Amino acid sequence: MTAKKTNKANKTRGRLAALLLAVITPLVAEFTLGNPPLRMAWLLLLWVPIYGAGVVLVRELVRRAGTGWTGVLLLGAAYGIVEEGLALQALSSPTIYGAAGWAPRILGLNSAYAELQIPYHAVFSAAIPILLTDLIVPSLRDRPYLGRLGAWVAGTVFVLGALLLRVTVVTAIDPGYEAPPAILAGCAAAVALLTAVGLRLRLRRAVSPVSPPAPAVAGVFGAVAAFAFLASLFPFGGATRPAFTHGGWVIVPMSAAAVLAVIVAWLLRRWTAGGLWTDRHSLALASGALIAHTAFGLISNTDTAADRAGLAAVGVVMVGLLALLGRRIAGLTRTG
Repeated sequence: MTAKKTNKANKTRGRLAALLLAVITPLVAEFTLGNPPLRMAWLLLLWVPIYGAGVVLVRELVRRAGTGWTGVLLLGAAYGIVEEGLALQALSSPTIYGAAGWAPRILGLNSAYAELQIPYHAVFSAAIPILLTDLIVPSLRDRPYLGRLGAWVAGTVFVLGALLLRVTVVTAIDPGYEAPPAILAGCAAAVALLTAVGLRLRLRRAVSPVSPPAPAVAGVFGAVAAFAFLASLFPFGGATRPAFTHGGWVIVPMSAAAVLAVIVAWLLRRWTAGGLWTDRHSLALASGALIAHTAFGLISNTDTAADRAGLAAVGVVMVGLLALLGRRIAGLTRTG
């Protein structure tokens, strides 16, 4: 094959991988949590532009900058602020989702909701979809999928997707609310700061590596960590505040969630520092988190037996697809 044909084939594969990531992202972030329920799956069409193009843009920028998973998580958090703070404006709305009543509002923001959603988007909207796509298309994992024009197109679609969300979803579920200019300016500044740091920060300080656990243990770890984080901050089972707390006691689950996030980040950095962490570990960790994520959706996001059955079916299909990917990785490991 000539160099010209090889280059053309690589561009085609990159575009297909970007399209795959754009489809996987809303499925992971929303559909496998029960948002929307299976009977209203068509609503995903409203989420694909902002989620799909947004996370493709995150990956393109991070791969060009070379800041790895640190960059993905920081730009994923920036994405979360764009969606929740600028498009939905749920970070500050006093009415949407009842989030203002979860915990005391701080500087006009719904504190517990912000603590939940920004890390959620960093992990479930950005890191896990990007990881899964890298595992599906391993030959492209270290390079951008698109050229500069493609990245600009992704960015344009992302902005249009945010506007689409603003004029459709928001007008239906939170009509009439407009965030104060100071809140919007603060969100925009936070997005700019996280993006700048995420595209420049390279963690150079060496850490003492620790041998990672077996992939199965990593999977259990991912499941427990994900479920505990979500259950600490998202009211479920009839509760109106995190972890069934009242008054000032909400600081307990909020603090626990923050400590948990720090511990998980610390352990993962040490486990992955010594060169013994493999694709099987990564898939197991992500699979555990996704299974726990869907299990939490079953107890928190489903109102009817039909919705529970629909989300359970989605979970079964998800587990089957993850198992197939696991078999493929195992096969590549043996032949490699």
